[in-house]
Amino acid sequence: MGLLVTSRPQANALQKSVTATVTIELSIVMPCLNEADTLAICIDKAQRALREHNIAGEIIVADNGSSDGSQAIAERMGARVIPVVARGYGNALMGGIAAARGKYIIMGDADDSYDFLEIPKFLRKLREGYDLVQGCRLPVGGGVVKKGAMPFLHRWLGNPLFSLMARWWFQASIHDVYCGLRGFTRELYTRLDQRCTGMEFATEMIIKSALYREKIAEVPITLHPDGRKSHPPHLKTFRDGWRTLRFFLMYCPRWLFLLPGVLSVVLGIVGYAVALPGLSWRGVTFDAHTLLFSSLAILIGYQAIFFALFTKVFAITEGLHPADSRLDRFFAVATLEKGLLLATVAIVVGGGLLLGAIQQWRQVSFGQLDYATTMRWVVPGVTLTALGVQTLFSSFFVSILGMRRR
Repeated sequence: MGLLVTSRPQANALQKSVTATVTIELSIVMPCLNEADTLAICIDKAQRALREHNIAGEIIVADNGSSDGSQAIAERMGARVIPVVARGYGNALMGGIAAARGKYIIMGDADDSYDFLEIPKFLRKLREGYDLVQGCRLPVGGGVVKKGAMPFLHRWLGNPLFSLMARWWFQASIHDVYCGLRGFTRELYTRLDQRCTGMEFATEMIIKSALYREKIAEVPITLHPDGRKSHPPHLKTFRDGWRTLRFFLMYCPRWLFLLPGVLSVVLGIVGYAVALPGLSWRGVTFDAHTLLFSSLAILIGYQAIFFALFTKVFAITEGLHPADSRLDRFFAVATLEKGLLLATVAIVVGGGLLLGAIQQWRQVSFGQLDYATTMRWVVPGVTLTALGVQTLFSSFFVSILGMRRR
């Protein structure tokens, strides 16, 4: 038996009486911030989907501080209104999901761009055992984008690019990372322990589900033009695109820090290999200035590698990223004590080279030096000393980040 809801004033009371005896299978959560233009349309379509497909469900409007009467519209339509004081797309959804009573949850924006009559196809996949069912508006995944429904940059650049990155970096089997119409199980939501309170909430769900190897399905849907007239869309192209990229890089620091850092260190080592002996190639001599550039590359790369480590440890300890066995194996070998020992050796060797350069200066009564020779002592000495100091402080910092705490 499905939960019957209507658009009449008595619908709210009817819903309460029925839900008292019927187990809720599906909760439909709509985040809301001044959606008076379209909220009634969305609720009506959701009600029709529940009624026509005999689904025991409820409709929740997670209101994020609307000032246009959206709350009254939702209550009149028979939906449950959950006030969420903390602003933010993620906060609104967290509040609505926390109040949901269904085994399955479907979330979707209340701007009438999503057709809630398509809810049954999401529920069908959830019943088949999928943990996350993502909608796909793009033709590459079988979806349809109505004329004027999606800005040009979103459709042809931003969304395809970020969706490709999600598949490439995280092995997420989706083609429309920004689609806000999706379904998931309550158990999945509990396991993911989501933390992002802004627009990154939706992206966090996809990335975490992929990293945890959850069962993900994708269903094609149709995107309609935004039906709101009183205010523009909440999404801002460049601001939110940057926030998405930043979030991706935080979850996958190897692309921002680790790989560029390793490349920089390798280039620096190659520079040292040709500059220390003063090699020449086709009339080009690699000398002291090459050493300086090589040292710069090594220092920058070494710091970038540590930043990759910092980011990974922070993400795991804060619950943003699942535990990584590779990191556990790394820390089983690279202990704080070993880091401090390595730092000490680098500082001592670097300091010894610098003292050797001072000795050379003393031998000429602190007068003019042969810089081509002396710099082969000074530059490596400075570089090793700096690397030692970086290792010293970074070892302490990463151990603090990884400290177990409540």
